[in-house]
Amino acid sequence: MEGYGAIAIDHLSVNYRSLQALRNINVTLQPGQLVGIFGPNGAGKSTLVKAMLGLIPVVTGQVQWGSRPLGQQLDRTAYVPQRSQIDWTFPATVWDVVMMGRVRQTGWFNRFSTPSRRLAAEALERVGMSEFSDRRIGALSGGQQQRVFLARALAQQADAFFFDEPFVGVDQKTEEVLFRIFQELAEDGKIVMVVNHDLGESITHFNHLLLLNRELIAAGPRDRVLTRDNMTRAYGGHVQFFSNAA
Repeated sequence: MEGYGAIAIDHLSVNYRSLQALRNINVTLQPGQLVGIFGPNGAGKSTLVKAMLGLIPVVTGQVQWGSRPLGQQLDRTAYVPQRSQIDWTFPATVWDVVMMGRVRQTGWFNRFSTPSRRLAAEALERVGMSEFSDRRIGALSGGQQQRVFLARALAQQADAFFFDEPFVGVDQKTEEVLFRIFQELAEDGKIVMVVNHDLGESITHFNHLLLLNRELIAAGPRDRVLTRDNMTRAYGGHVQFFSNAA
C-alpha cells in the first residue's frame, strides 16, 4: 500500500448563520480507509466534507494532509456531490462528463491527450457504462448517473475521494459497483470518505466510521463506534441498526 499521508482534521468548527453546524471536530483519516460518515439529518455530515475541501468557510480549525493543508492539494482530490445539487438538464454526454475529470490536468483550453482519453475510457469500462458514452447524462437513470460521476472521479486519478450520499436513488447493481470500487480504491492506499444515512447491512462495507451529531460522537472501527451508548447520543432515544454490523 502506497503512503499518501493521513488527513488530520484539527478543531474544525463551522457555523451556518447563527447556528453551529459543526463543533470542534478532531479526527485523523489514514490511507487505505473506507470511511463512512453517519448521523441523523442535520448532523453536519455533508458540511464536514465541504468544510474539509474549502467549499464553505470554517470558524476555527484546519485540515492537514501530510505536511500541507488539504486546501493546497485539491488537485489530488475527487469530490462527487449529492445528485440533487447537479443540473441534469445540462446538455452534456456521458463522455463529456467523464472527460471533465481530466480538465485540471489538461487545462481548460488545451486538447485532451491520448492518455487522458484512455483513462476516461478505462473509467467508464470500470463502472460498466462504456456503451452509454454518447448518451445525454440527463437521459440516464439515477444509478447510471451516479456511476458516470464515479467514472469522472476515477479519471481524475486522485489520492482522496469524497462522495456525498452516493446511494440515494440508485439500484442494487449500482450500489454493488460503488462499494466494489470504493473497496478497490481503499486497498490501493487511497482515502475514501462516504456520507451515508443507511444503518442497514451496507454499513458492514466500511472499515472505519465517523458518527456525527454536530460534534464527533465516535470514530474508529465499527465495533467501537456502533455501541448502544454512541447511537443513543447521536440519534437520541431508540434507534434500529443492523445487528451484525459490529
